[in-house]
Amino acid sequence: MTTPTHPIRVGVQLHPQHATYAQYADAVRHAEEAGADTIFNWDHFFPLYGDPQGNHFEGWTLLTAMAAMTTRAEVGCLVTCNSYRNAALLADMAKTVDHVSNGRLILGLGAGWFERDYTEYGYDFGTPGSRLSALEASLKTIKERWEKDVPRPVRYPIPILIGGGGEKVTLRITAQYADIWHGFGSPDTFKSKVAILNEWCDKVGRNPADIEHSVSPSGELTQTLLDDYVSAGATHIILGVGYSTDKATDPWNYDGQQKLLDWRAAR
Repeated sequence: MTTPTHPIRVGVQLHPQHATYAQYADAVRHAEEAGADTIFNWDHFFPLYGDPQGNHFEGWTLLTAMAAMTTRAEVGCLVTCNSYRNAALLADMAKTVDHVSNGRLILGLGAGWFERDYTEYGYDFGTPGSRLSALEASLKTIKERWEKDVPRPVRYPIPILIGGGGEKVTLRITAQYADIWHGFGSPDTFKSKVAILNEWCDKVGRNPADIEHSVSPSGELTQTLLDDYVSAGATHIILGVGYSTDKATDPWNYDGQQKLLDWRAAR
């Protein structure tokens, strides 16, 4: 089997907290104009850091606006919590945003972890095992829904990104269902997870090279660090960026975003 190659891509995850909608929209437009390949938000109901009662926007409603205000970059939630929505409904939501974006949606999915979201919105937190089982069941439903629903997605099937590094279940589910795997940690940790993901691909009969590897870099954004992630198997580097009320001149870390883009351009 011919091994496909993945181009080096760079993206940003713009944290939808502590900013106004106008400030967030400006950041989305800036990321696309600067050259980001992908622009993500996240799927939580409260800030993950800073003032816990600060501004926060719901991910999928915001994602529709992101799809409408961009024309080139792919968009998605990094990642959608599987627990918060019925799987068939989520499939339809994804299809709708796919049409709004003219085929630029990435459906990012994860099992969920932020207990405050569950508690305050009345969802059953369950256990890691029960949440992973529910994620796998939802993936089956989503794929079935896309096959029979009309209209079909513009980009069919919509690429699925699964985030997480659990070696016994998460990476096995990734091998079975994902087009993109998103990992975390140091380059050495990332490399070890890629090796385990490849083993799962062999076990389930999947070509490991069919899955793109993305990562949120951990540490100071240097050329050496980014090159090390590529050596570890990453081809999609996604910089997490939060709005900083303490940085009047560069609250969205545009300098860091440009550093990532310059690194990609120099390769």
